[in-house]
Amino acid sequence: MWYYEKKLQYPVRVGVCNPRMAKFLIEQYGGADGELAAALRYLNQRYTIPSRVMGLLNDIGTEEFAHLEMIATMVYKLTKDATPEQLKEAGLGDHYVDHGKSIYYHNAAGQKFDMCIQSKGDPIADLYEDIAAEEKARSTYQWIINISDDPLIKDSLGFLREREIVHSQRFREAVELLKEEQQKKKVF
Repeated sequence: MWYYEKKLQYPVRVGVCNPRMAKFLIEQYGGADGELAAALRYLNQRYTIPSRVMGLLNDIGTEEFAHLEMIATMVYKLTKDATPEQLKEAGLGDHYVDHGKSIYYHNAAGQKFDMCIQSKGDPIADLYEDIAAEEKARSTYQWIINISDDPLIKDSLGFLREREIVHSQRFREAVELLKEEQQKKKVF
């Protein structure tokens, strides 16, 4: 089903070691509106969505895994040279005690990833959920960009923010396609 090309979807560069920025980015790694949640949501929903838009959920769900890899790379690069004291000062002391410098699925507040993702089985309801998820991810990326002072990180985050916009637009198009399909007269 997948072909893995051994490179990131977009280059990830980091200016300096910055565990505090890594803490914020972890929100998009294991947070409720992060990349893992999106990938799992879309790949699960595709089973109950009309075949006309199933491929869209598959494609976007797969791309979300590429985004997850980018976030993991950023977090790793921002923390790999950090001392335990720097991690503690950045609010990652608990993370360090539990996981060392390993990346782990939790949000910026330290709450472990929660599988509380939505899949209603109603195509329109699910797609509106997906639009909301993409818009929440877009706004989170913008807020992280706003507090970053690293132009290299901002570049990668800007790419991810733009992809969220594209995904939202594609889901909106899918809603309209399905609405049109529902309104067609069915003659048997």
